[in-house]
Amino acid sequence: MNILQKNRALDDALKIIIGATLVALSYNVFLLPSKLAAGGISGISTILFEMYELSPAYTQMLINIPIFIIGWIALGKSFSWKTLIGTFWVPFIIWLSADIPYTVTNPLLGAIYGGIVLGTGLGIVYKGNGSTGGTAAIAQIVKKFTGISSGYSQLIVDGFVVISSIIVFSLELTLFALMAIYITSKTIDIVQLRTSATKLIMIITEEEEKIQQLIRDGIDRGITKVRSVGGYSNQDKTMILCVTEQQEAVQLKRILQKEEPTTFVIFINASEILGRGFSLDKYYGQKL
Repeated sequence: MNILQKNRALDDALKIIIGATLVALSYNVFLLPSKLAAGGISGISTILFEMYELSPAYTQMLINIPIFIIGWIALGKSFSWKTLIGTFWVPFIIWLSADIPYTVTNPLLGAIYGGIVLGTGLGIVYKGNGSTGGTAAIAQIVKKFTGISSGYSQLIVDGFVVISSIIVFSLELTLFALMAIYITSKTIDIVQLRTSATKLIMIITEEEEKIQQLIRDGIDRGITKVRSVGGYSNQDKTMILCVTEQQEAVQLKRILQKEEPTTFVIFINASEILGRGFSLDKYYGQKL
């Protein structure tokens, strides 16, 4: 393993630990005190705690051990050390923070903020190419032996947990739990894809040189030009593609409205941008 691989492995491990810590804190601060069984192994431990006062940390640990062993045997290398860290770090932090004095018992606040913190934690874990085990691991195992997709398998397991919570808690708390699951999924997308951080700007113009100069002088960004034909006018045009940060997009909008107000411009949210100027330094690879 070279230095780059070691640094990447260390970075992944750090993300998994930070993310798994947030997952555990979301459970102890928001979900458990609010009695929200928001799917997964954590939802099962919430139900068992309500029924029998079993320690959620020990419950999750005991459930995850056989799941991890079966997954290791069935899936082999795909159950790597990263899965091991995430699977057992969460119950460890739950045990460590069991008596945390700051908790939220309001189910609405628990669903909103618990879902946000949980989604943030899971998103960070996934960015580290890790897993927290639980129903995600079960879904992988079911997929291997039945052919059912992982998403569908996990939906079945989580759905069973949520439906079971109606018996133990109430319909109202179950609906709040579903809200938490939805917020969690959306937060995961934001953390993984950073949907609001960058913009893809599409400019349809016949003044490509002028627009190119405005972009270069105004926000110092590169562009890609695509030759196109107007569907109504049947005239040759140029479609200019430019990816910018949020503030740069606002600045470019002002410039275009002032200098070229009739230019057709589309602003689109970009999920995640890889390459120079975004994931790499703007001048990466250039000799300055």
